Amino acid sequence: MTEAFIFAANSVLPIVILIMFGYVLKRIGLLTKEFLDTGNKLAFRALLPVMLFCNVYGIKRLEDINIGFVLYGILSVIVIFLLAVPVCCIFTKNGAKRGVLIQAVFRSNYAIIGIPLAASLFGDKGGAAAGVMSAFCIPLFNILAVVTLTVFNGSAEKRRLDIRKMLLGIVTNPLIIGTVAGLIAVGIRELFVMYDISFRLSDVTIVYKPLESIKSICTPFALIVLGGRFEFSGVPRLWKDIVFGTVIRTVAVPLLGLICAYMLRNVLNFSGEHFASYIGVFATPVAVSSAIMAKEMEADDELAGQLVVWSSLVSTFTIFIYVTALVMLGIF
Repeated sequence: MTEAFIFAANSVLPIVILIMFGYVLKRIGLLTKEFLDTGNKLAFRALLPVMLFCNVYGIKRLEDINIGFVLYGILSVIVIFLLAVPVCCIFTKNGAKRGVLIQAVFRSNYAIIGIPLAASLFGDKGGAAAGVMSAFCIPLFNILAVVTLTVFNGSAEKRRLDIRKMLLGIVTNPLIIGTVAGLIAVGIRELFVMYDISFRLSDVTIVYKPLESIKSICTPFALIVLGGRFEFSGVPRLWKDIVFGTVIRTVAVPLLGLICAYMLRNVLNFSGEHFASYIGVFATPVAVSSAIMAKEMEADDELAGQLVVWSSLVSTFTIFIYVTALVMLGIF
């Protein structure tokens, strides 16, 4: 059990440390508000899309996909989203907070924590399963986030919802563009495999190596910018929203997703690598990109940042509990 706790801590605490590093840099004057605003745009419009493209392109083979495994992940996220809407609307009347809380409930930190976590839990098979799931869950997360933050952004409730604008927001969302571009690249690669063409994008070193370099700086940069925007002074004012969002994200959602998966494991032929991926989908903290997107779409970005930080801290302990439980049940 000690090893499970150390593993969970090693997976999540580095994120918290980078956030705190950004907070310290802001306090000593090395990060200005102008830099943080520009950095937020840079992460959202350039760095994160490249990272998502590389993550999706890292999928090995599409023919190895377990359809039941993917469908359960997709349907579960949709069900969690549908449950989150009325629950969060009952909890608060503030439109900007509603959008952020709904997003926090269904949108996990799958790209940054979930995929490496699955690989650590179940080796190459876990990483491969998580890579496959990322091709479906990450676009779904971002589509639902655009819908949520368009409907609930503080000003949307004062006007009739513009469906065309919402669809345009989905199509032009940089994170969705990055993921779709990765899927297209994977599709082309599969055609090359089918026709015995040996050429791969990764063979074009002059292009692929810079992409990998951009991917490597994305996470630390985004976390430092988030830390620079973090304010402890907001905790007393937002503590009810923080507790609500953090508990739902780290306790309610994982229990719902993992228990149902366990009950269906024989029917859908789930194995250890699938549960390793589901921990990434259901049990990891709120996505870092949720705070970045909230700022860009005029939602309550302060609350969004608080939820990223506090859910990351709490998930250090909750992930340990879920991993230990699955070990005791013989899944890992």
